[in-house]
Amino acid sequence: MGKDHSQRLIEPSSTPLPFDLPDLCRKRPRDYEEWLALGRWGRLPRREKIVPGFLLRKAREEASLSQQKLAVRLGCSQQAVSQAERWHSNPTVGFMESWARETGCELALELARGVLPCEPV
Repeated sequence: MGKDHSQRLIEPSSTPLPFDLPDLCRKRPRDYEEWLALGRWGRLPRREKIVPGFLLRKAREEASLSQQKLAVRLGCSQQAVSQAERWHSNPTVGFMESWARETGCELALELARGVLPCEPV
């Protein structure tokens, strides 16, 4: 028997909680599908809205490009594209500019005051 490759959709609860949840720091990375779902529902914690690797993957998927096709356009290996799409990736600004250009996106960087990083517990 083959594996079931259907996607499992996570639906938000329709009943609101009687209390606010704190903005907790995660000890492990979120997977991409969960990150996308929480983003669609507007429930991503503030610190997780800008995960470079996941934003790059989302741009590639929206451009309907495979990792291999994007790698050819960027002049790098498919493995480099795969590594750049991970939670803990740390791509350079130049690499992200090239990625944005090849996927038809615009890269916008911003520095803002008042956004504190996640403190380790």
